[in-house]
Amino acid sequence: MATNRNDEFIREVDEEYRRDQLAKIWARYNGLIIAIVVLVVIGVGGWRYWEHVQETRAQAAAVRFEEALKLSSENKPQEAEAALEALAKDGDTGYSLLARFRLAAEQGQQNAEQGAAAYDALANDAGVAPLWKDLARLRAAWLRLDTADPAQIRQVVEPMAAPGDAWRHTARELLGLSGLKAGDMDYAGRWFDQIAADRETPPALRQRLAVYTALVAGGPVQVTQ
Repeated sequence: MATNRNDEFIREVDEEYRRDQLAKIWARYNGLIIAIVVLVVIGVGGWRYWEHVQETRAQAAAVRFEEALKLSSENKPQEAEAALEALAKDGDTGYSLLARFRLAAEQGQQNAEQGAAAYDALANDAGVAPLWKDLARLRAAWLRLDTADPAQIRQVVEPMAAPGDAWRHTARELLGLSGLKAGDMDYAGRWFDQIAADRETPPALRQRLAVYTALVAGGPVQVTQ
């Protein structure tokens, strides 16, 4: 019994000491503690507000982007381009970049070189991530496939055809087509072989590959007068 009373007494003394210490700390630092609490509350509230604003902007941008696509599908290219240009100028959401890519595609349908130039601007924009820079270069090369020197296209596209590259499938197809157009069947066949050997080649590309390999097997077309 005496031991229990001693233990209880010690615990009470310990608790009283802690309360006394906390009281001294509060008396000395209450202003600082309150300020820290207020800053934390403001910080959390500010972060929540920022998230809300970003979400609202993204939703609004998504609606505007869908409206631009609808104008394009309704064969209203000028209205669609105007809507995309306005959205592209708003750099607060990812839809700005998406709008720039779509705008370049719309322009490419009207004028291949104009669309390619728009993709060039994306590829040279320091604010665009490297992955999307490569996509822009690839799209520009597609638009110039019929007009540019094959060597220039290959210089741009070949690095993207490497194993593991995100855009390798499209890059290899483009390089193979550049070989076909130049009558260089060995070059074309080399890239089509890589497409065939890649287990991750998309099914649609494999279907087109049958046509490409048949063209390679047929050899260069002889133009006669």
